[in-house]
Amino acid sequence: MNTLQHHTGTFQGPRGADIFWQTWRADAEPTGTLLLIHGLGEHSGRYDHVVSALVGLGFQVYALDHLGHGRSGGEREVIQTFTDLLDPVWALHQLVQAKHPHLPLFVVGHSMGGLIATHHAIRHPDGIAGLALSGPAVLLNPRISKLTIAIGKVLSVIAPKAGVVGLDPNHICRDAQVVDQYVRDPLVFHGKVPARLAAEMLKAKDALKSLRGQLRMPLLVMQGMQDRLVEPSGAAWLVQGASSADKTLRTYDGLYHEIFNEPEKEQVIGDLLAWLRQRL
Repeated sequence: MNTLQHHTGTFQGPRGADIFWQTWRADAEPTGTLLLIHGLGEHSGRYDHVVSALVGLGFQVYALDHLGHGRSGGEREVIQTFTDLLDPVWALHQLVQAKHPHLPLFVVGHSMGGLIATHHAIRHPDGIAGLALSGPAVLLNPRISKLTIAIGKVLSVIAPKAGVVGLDPNHICRDAQVVDQYVRDPLVFHGKVPARLAAEMLKAKDALKSLRGQLRMPLLVMQGMQDRLVEPSGAAWLVQGASSADKTLRTYDGLYHEIFNEPEKEQVIGDLLAWLRQRL
């Protein structure tokens, strides 16, 4: 692969917060563009090895840090509505299309990023050549009790910044080194998910019951079947409900949530690359 070029920038997001974005490409002219959307609490810088593989396939990759995440502004994980997460993605999407009007654009989303990417693709389908999701957070996790959900909905109104649900870092993947790096990463948010964000994610999940049929572009959904952070059956649920003529479900027995960071990551990333290569 040629030398990796890397550039960063910011644009104004919700309520004037700076949204950090970055892009990677090889020296050679790209044959496609790709918008990478990260998950809850993390940031776009955790995907370097995935980016390198995508750039090697000929993509120029773009990614941002969500409002209240990573290098972007805003209080950590604090939003008012789900559109606070959708609008910056649309802004970056438009930036990519303006810079590369003649190249196909693919969207890849992980976890909460998969939920965001799905809604984004439904809202703005024109120009998206394909949608690929990893462990998408599209169904309610049954491990979260009904009482916690009820309390969270109340808190989202009266105390929207109050933390309601925590994440066990040992559940992200089975690679102890990755878990240790995650725990030590100062750009990762390690507190409990604020009530308003949790409630807005629940609304976005519920909305997909009637909206998922509007997905018509090529669709790939990849899911670790020992995922304890999102409901694994959501992957098949989304694929079954999509109207795409070209749709693929890939499941991985024994893998946890971050399938791109599991010991079997070469196989998983290889599956993603093969799917993209066939549609470039």
